[in-house]
Amino acid sequence: MDVGKIRRNVLVIAYYFPPLGLSGVQRTLKFVKYLPEYGWQPTVLTVGNVGFYAKDNSLLEELEGKGIRIIRTHTRDPLRLFHKKDVVSIPRESVRSFATSLSQTFLQPDNKIGWKKYALGAVDDLMQESDHPAFDAIFATAPPYTDFLIGAELKRKYRIPLVIDYRDAWVGNPRNFYATPFHRAYAARSEEQVLRESNNIIVVQRKIKEQLIRRYPFIGFDDVRIISHGYDQSDFDAARTRAANVPDTSKMRFTYSGIFYENCSPKYFLEALALVFARHPETKNNIEACFVGHFRKEHLKIIKRLNLSDAVLLTGYLPHVESVQMLLRSDVLWEIVFSAMYTPGKIFEYIGARKPVIACVPEGVVAQIMRDYGAAQVTAPADVEAIASAIHNYYLLWKQGKLPVPSESFVKEFERRLLTQELAKTLEAVAPL
Repeated sequence: MDVGKIRRNVLVIAYYFPPLGLSGVQRTLKFVKYLPEYGWQPTVLTVGNVGFYAKDNSLLEELEGKGIRIIRTHTRDPLRLFHKKDVVSIPRESVRSFATSLSQTFLQPDNKIGWKKYALGAVDDLMQESDHPAFDAIFATAPPYTDFLIGAELKRKYRIPLVIDYRDAWVGNPRNFYATPFHRAYAARSEEQVLRESNNIIVVQRKIKEQLIRRYPFIGFDDVRIISHGYDQSDFDAARTRAANVPDTSKMRFTYSGIFYENCSPKYFLEALALVFARHPETKNNIEACFVGHFRKEHLKIIKRLNLSDAVLLTGYLPHVESVQMLLRSDVLWEIVFSAMYTPGKIFEYIGARKPVIACVPEGVVAQIMRDYGAAQVTAPADVEAIASAIHNYYLLWKQGKLPVPSESFVKEFERRLLTQELAKTLEAVAPL
């Protein structure tokens, strides 16, 4: 649809938005990119210049020529302290975990609450602009859950329909720390108030939907819509046509894209790889483990301890198109998840790459997606023996030129354009013409 024919306007509230990087920004960016094709013109409300673990200015290029307004505000959350550093080093996991627990003890619903008053003030100023068209709907995505509080307050003040988008669960999120029962009760009350204010609820996977319906009886089955993460086919088309800035190899390449956090560690895969090398010495000069993204110092020690330095490639953080090129230049991709409540966005980029996958995940949504994908071996997250078996099985298939091919019809279900169309339908339901 031509931008000039846009009929409705939506305010998108997203603390995490480019040039901030990592997978948390991709979902919102792609929604904003494709919504104009379905009759919705987004205005993005986000944070201004803050330090972050990764930044990727190339992501903003995807919005050029679409007439999308991005409003950036001040904030008083902890990341503002690092704005002069631009990119912040990822701390040791023990330090990160302690800092998170500390901030969640004193800041509710999260440490981005200092953004709220600036975000609300920016919208108030926007509403006073004489030439600004009225918003037909508000779309708030979380985490951070502060985004939901901003959306709920704007809905009450301006009587604009609100759609909230759970990229991760809130009260039921295993990563959230509650210092006392009071902290948990406060979070549950806050979540309930937001849910009562919302006109529709979107979640990325079934377990979050089930949890919300079970916890809050006023929510009906039809009140919650599942729109999964996905992949953007244009990213893969661009990666194939642009000159490659990533290394190639004659070895079989197993690739992980993203960061490691909490108990998600490269340890189990690396131990499995060392086991394969010990049992099948001929594989040592024929297999490479590639890690795309930030890699912690404590994980470098694992590589050294297992004597795997010659078999590991660390690329560091790459611009998104280059990270996609690395997926395409790999033979097998792998992922680790310890909680069935999480559905990492990278899984769907793996699907878009149409590569075989080793999915080190618990039974649940992701495990079922991988089985339906048709080109994955699923293991328990920390089962080193099973992971080693998957690595060797794929190696034998690679040697024969018989690596599995996924179901193309299944892959296409997760294309971003198609998923954005589902979001547009949800917005139309709460704000009909």
